[in-house]
Amino acid sequence: MAESLETAAINSLKGVGPALTDKLVRVGLHNLRDVLFHLPLRYEDRTRLTPIGAAQPGQHVVIEGKVIACDIAFGKRRSLLAYVQDDTGTIAMRFFHFSKQQQAGLKNATRLRCFGEVRRGAAGLELYHPEYSQDTQTPLDQHLTPVYPVTEGLSQGRVRSLVSQVLAMMDAGKLLTDIPLGSSGFLRMDINQALRLLHCPTPNMAMDELRSGTHPAQQRLAFEELLAHQTSMRLVREELGRLQAYAFAPPGATCASLQASLAFTLTGAQQRVLAEIATDLGRPQPMLRLVQGDVGSGKTVVAALAATQSMENQLQTAIMAPTELLAEQHYQNFSQWLVPLGIQVAWLSGKVKGKQRQAELEAIKSGRAGVVVGTHALFQKEVIFDALGLVIIDEQHKFGVLQRLALREKGERQGRMPHQLVMTATPIPRTLTMSLYADMDCSVIDELPPGRTPVTTSVLPDSRRAEVVARVAAACEQGAQAYWVCTLIEESEVLECQAAEATAAALTAQLPQLRVRLIHGRMAADEKTAIMAAFKAGQADLLVATTVIEVGVDVPNASLMVIENPERLGLAQLHQLRGRIGRGTNKSFCLLLYHPPLGFVSKQRLNVMRESNDGFYIAEQDLLIRGPGEMFGQRQSGSLQFRIADLLRDQHMLDQVSRTSRALLDEDRSAAMTIMQRWLTMPEAFSQV
Repeated sequence: MAESLETAAINSLKGVGPALTDKLVRVGLHNLRDVLFHLPLRYEDRTRLTPIGAAQPGQHVVIEGKVIACDIAFGKRRSLLAYVQDDTGTIAMRFFHFSKQQQAGLKNATRLRCFGEVRRGAAGLELYHPEYSQDTQTPLDQHLTPVYPVTEGLSQGRVRSLVSQVLAMMDAGKLLTDIPLGSSGFLRMDINQALRLLHCPTPNMAMDELRSGTHPAQQRLAFEELLAHQTSMRLVREELGRLQAYAFAPPGATCASLQASLAFTLTGAQQRVLAEIATDLGRPQPMLRLVQGDVGSGKTVVAALAATQSMENQLQTAIMAPTELLAEQHYQNFSQWLVPLGIQVAWLSGKVKGKQRQAELEAIKSGRAGVVVGTHALFQKEVIFDALGLVIIDEQHKFGVLQRLALREKGERQGRMPHQLVMTATPIPRTLTMSLYADMDCSVIDELPPGRTPVTTSVLPDSRRAEVVARVAAACEQGAQAYWVCTLIEESEVLECQAAEATAAALTAQLPQLRVRLIHGRMAADEKTAIMAAFKAGQADLLVATTVIEVGVDVPNASLMVIENPERLGLAQLHQLRGRIGRGTNKSFCLLLYHPPLGFVSKQRLNVMRESNDGFYIAEQDLLIRGPGEMFGQRQSGSLQFRIADLLRDQHMLDQVSRTSRALLDEDRSAAMTIMQRWLTMPEAFSQV
């Protein structure tokens, strides 16, 4: 075979025709290198025989013995029972799905070798649906048996066969390019050696290390995967350095007028971050800056001042938010601040249709609209900017890489790219910032505006619901406003909305003296906007809501929040929800109404919420409790997905990864590209965002 393992196509293996190729491509196997990097999920030990008398419930065992009986058992479900005996005891094999041929085969069998999990059952110790064979002469396996990720129509046996073929090629001298990464510990291990060990581990390998991902072979691969990502981020920085952007003049009179018109004074942290942004915008290379700020820290006004600086340079700004509710809130805020200064603000979302849409599109294309606020509708082909100088993306992790790339390309004009400012209210621990956002400069607004009151959080069982309802009534009768948040019952927006509707009806009946309103995700966008506007204007006392209010809703008079079933949410989402209160001068309270009994992880989460209002502390705890894989909710197209690395487990590597990445790009670019092609699913797109 002329091609190397790095590039040879999957259909070069024996037995791989067009139908199987399609199935393999579905699980990401395009070439022989991909087969090697398709690593086992776990291992089974089939290297030793266990005497039947020594088998324990919960163990996976290989046993051998003679079949002493085989009958159909009748109970709640019909099953086939075959009893196997050796010198030490008897065990039953139970099959709920079986054929007459299987029944006859087991009856006529004399001696069997079986593999399966031991369970307690009606017949004593049993193996449910074990693998078995009458061939007891073949030697036992010499290695642990890998269990691979598979898909429908792709069996473990087939994947093991493909891996065996590729390992045989390695034995014949066809190897992956090994890139020396260091001289200490696991880094001394050759990449081919590490992969062979993980596909064929010996029985004496430390199973605890394999299970936890800390075996030197796994750490060797994790290091290379982190290195691939870090290197791709550095290339993004390089690419940005080569691109041209509009170099903005420093903030001028219009920015000063906006600051003077505000009803509050900017905090020191806001001023520091604005200075960092202004410095970036003054350069002829595109800015790529991440602004992290806790809930209510004042990121929006920082974005508005950056947009005003863009307008002072006769350039447009696009502001993209993930939901219509948040986008509309931005539109209202930006209009309130910028329209009096003579800056036209356009609004583009899915619900803007007909003549209004045409008018907005024309204002954007002609350049009359200096600021354009919208949802993903900004990506559409019909949206053409006159001169886009700045792109502001709110809650960036809710957009995929390809979506952000599409918006940036809209701003390309005469060889110049727009600057990018990314904002998030989900504080990101340093561990993740180093890896997820190594391509960005990071700013942190680490100071809350004066007048923000810390929220007191209490954790209560739902058996005290009547007491909570009475507390809501008392608070609202004294002039406060309250949220009652209904969380997801299952992975179904329909059920969540039904729960909110039922809760709103019950609270309306229990509290006839209060004006109760309802808002949920399945309402029309204009209906949601009208309800929020009425609540903000004080025309409702209690707003029953789903998690649709998580981001961006600002009602200073709301000082009480009840969150039902908070154990169903992650810490980041709970913190976002709680951030809707405590925005005024009144003392604010958040009541977490859980349904007992609580699991260990849920107790940890709710205790963190009770202890702290600090978003960065909460984010660190969220990372410790959940790990990085779930940190940002549902995966987006192009979001970071590690195959073997774990940012929490492997954070001790990050400084060395960073040094190695720099050295690799300085000394051996071809090696850097080889590593990125191994690990990144879309290196070309990644290197442009």
